[in-house]
Amino acid sequence: MINHSIQRLQWLTNTIPPLLSQISEADFAAKPLPNKWSKKEVLGHLIDSSTNNHQRFVRGQFEDMPAIQYDQNGWNEYSYYQEMDSRQLITFWTIYNQHLAAILQHIPAAHLDRQVKVYEQPYTLIFLINDYVAHLEHHLRQIVVY
Repeated sequence: MINHSIQRLQWLTNTIPPLLSQISEADFAAKPLPNKWSKKEVLGHLIDSSTNNHQRFVRGQFEDMPAIQYDQNGWNEYSYYQEMDSRQLITFWTIYNQHLAAILQHIPAAHLDRQVKVYEQPYTLIFLINDYVAHLEHHLRQIVVY
């Protein structure tokens, strides 16, 4: 059910970091437009997504439809990703997603139909897990070709 997403997440955490590490700090921090995220900020967004989905994957198993959402622009701005060293962001993104993959491997099949509310809309854990990996890949393709 979620095995493909777990395998994909594991593949991404093994494949993407070396590719990200080849990007110069200047290119990583360059903003395409003043109001658009740099590659560094896109990676920061993926870190924020990891932290919020971590809560969804865990709390969704034992709380009755927790509501977990976030303001992605606010999180990105006030996490100060643009000012951080790219290597730190790459390492944190990698380790956090390895951790999520390990959590996902242990979620019992019986929990996958439990629901989490995101912006007033209920979603099953299985949907959120598969959507998380698809979202991750969408944004990683904005940063690097793989």
